Amino acid sequence: MEMGLVGLLRAAWVAAILPLLLASLPLPGLGRLHEAVMGFARRGKIMQSSSCKFTVPQRFFTHFYALAVLWTGLLLAATWLYAYEMAPIASEPFLYSSITSHLTGGSHLFTLHRTRSTPLKHRYMVWKSVFLLLLMEIQVLRRLYENIYVFNHSPSARMHIFAYLTGLFFYTAAPLSLCSNFAVEVYEFSANLVSEFIVRGKDQMASSEFDLWEFVNPLMKLGWRNWIGAIIFFWGWIHQHRCHRILGSLRECREESGEYVIPYGDWFERVSSPRYLAEIVIYAGLVVASGGSDLTIWLLFGFVVANLVFAAEETHRWYHIKFDNYPWDRFAIIPLIY
Repeated sequence: MEMGLVGLLRAAWVAAILPLLLASLPLPGLGRLHEAVMGFARRGKIMQSSSCKFTVPQRFFTHFYALAVLWTGLLLAATWLYAYEMAPIASEPFLYSSITSHLTGGSHLFTLHRTRSTPLKHRYMVWKSVFLLLLMEIQVLRRLYENIYVFNHSPSARMHIFAYLTGLFFYTAAPLSLCSNFAVEVYEFSANLVSEFIVRGKDQMASSEFDLWEFVNPLMKLGWRNWIGAIIFFWGWIHQHRCHRILGSLRECREESGEYVIPYGDWFERVSSPRYLAEIVIYAGLVVASGGSDLTIWLLFGFVVANLVFAAEETHRWYHIKFDNYPWDRFAIIPLIY
């Protein structure tokens, strides 16, 4: 069943990447595919005002991040609890008490057996998934905040319904891809925990003291690759927030003047879509933090790159059409390359 979930996620990412790659090829026979995919991808300022069939308001972006915060938070909590209980990283496993026993009054035997028998490498992999989900939750929390308080979407701004559905798919599949190797184990552990709690009842809960350090300490023992990935992640994270602040201020100016203006500052000095570049850096950080050995996470990253490069091309072209004085030394998304 676990391999079924991993295989399904990988197949979904490949199916999402292929149309974008084919539509990006400069071949005459693929012109219609390019236009079809671009029609789905256009939104906001680059969507033609006459193209309102099968569209939804762009403010529905909030749905993506609300879903992502809830879903990623649920996966993070369940995986973290599973890691704490079933895959402790400590010199003395007995330091980790059984939360199942705290809730149900049961014994510690099952937990201690699993602690001793689970290979150390497997336990590190579980905690690595916790680390990745924590980074993802930090990302989507910021995106939800920005969408509510930084961006001011115009009531006329629209996006294609297919793009809306793609966003819902992405923010469901992306967090799951970060913990897919253990998702079935985490689900079974959580289901058993809930079932025992329901059967035994609230009255049999044992009193316990919550020790935050025991939950956080294993993350401190991850390898240097994981922390380098986190540094890359936060580098992109900070620059994306700065670029979103710049765009948010420009939208306020446009409400007053009614005209679009050229954005300047931060990575806007180098590329037309720095927020997309920052998103690629963020997910590259997740790949590095994962250790770079999980094909599912690589496919997730491949979709992010293919999707954003494709969208950046249209945004770059729109800027050059809209502004005669647009800086010609700016690239679309990758400095000095594209």
